[in-house]
Amino acid sequence: MENRRLFALTIGALLSTALLSAPAQATTVSEKKLSSQMLELTIKSTTMRRTLKVRLLVPKGWSRKAKRTWPTVWALHGGNDRYTAWSKKTDIAALAKRRQVLVVMPEGGFAGGYTNWWNYGRGGSPAWETFHLTELRSLLEKRYKANRKRAILGQSSGGYGALIYAARHPGMFRFAASYSGYGSILTNGAPDVLMTGLSGLGPFTDKYAMWGHPIFQRNIWTAHDPLSRAAGLRGTKLYLSVARKGVKGPLDPPTAQAADPAEAFCWYTTQPFLKRLKQLNIPITTHLYAKGTHSWAYWKYELHRSWPLIMKSLGA
Repeated sequence: MENRRLFALTIGALLSTALLSAPAQATTVSEKKLSSQMLELTIKSTTMRRTLKVRLLVPKGWSRKAKRTWPTVWALHGGNDRYTAWSKKTDIAALAKRRQVLVVMPEGGFAGGYTNWWNYGRGGSPAWETFHLTELRSLLEKRYKANRKRAILGQSSGGYGALIYAARHPGMFRFAASYSGYGSILTNGAPDVLMTGLSGLGPFTDKYAMWGHPIFQRNIWTAHDPLSRAAGLRGTKLYLSVARKGVKGPLDPPTAQAADPAEAFCWYTTQPFLKRLKQLNIPITTHLYAKGTHSWAYWKYELHRSWPLIMKSLGA
């Protein structure tokens, strides 16, 4: 009996070790054709330990059997949105249709953070960074004819995601665009705002699970701070837009709120980030408009404004 128990424990330990050391990989569970241009993919992720949705816009002439490959534009959604946001709330499909590019719109989770969560040192799921930049990227290149010419854009926390992904992975993206994203997470008061947002998700959300405490786990916060990682953006074309005053602006309907603290927060965290880029002599194209709220009317406008620059960087 003792030998049998020891054997079972040994097998269990070996299986656990194999699971922990298993390479991060993703497979396509299903594909749904939403239009001649758009596919909706259901992806099984070993890192996330579940299936996730991704929308993919394909160019004219695209085929999995094609001999050529295409540049890829990654479009990241904000913390209160889903993977459907860019295709539903903008005309990104119409823009892409006129170009020879793939546009990937992945699920990033509700307040997922575009990061691998610390989880008190245990790691594991959520691991958005690994899912996006290792699993999904590899799948797109192997199965969907994506090449290594990449650009990334995002709005709100997706804008943060675009900056930090490009900064943490120098050379992976030729272009990164942030529309009303936050540029620094360690600026005075910023950690409190971000953790308050996590706490607001519900009574069972632990605000320290993502990156830990901003003082005791300072190294983790620093590793995910665009300002601290700004040197990694050298060589990447950059575009950043945000309102200088988070108040009702020219693109807002009459019913819009008079003041918008979310946009004001983004401007507050953008200023030290831009200052750091200037210190490092890293060029960036900015559109710091006078007034505007944290809303899709402005992000759609900024998509159009930056799209030609993105296409130029990809040679598309």
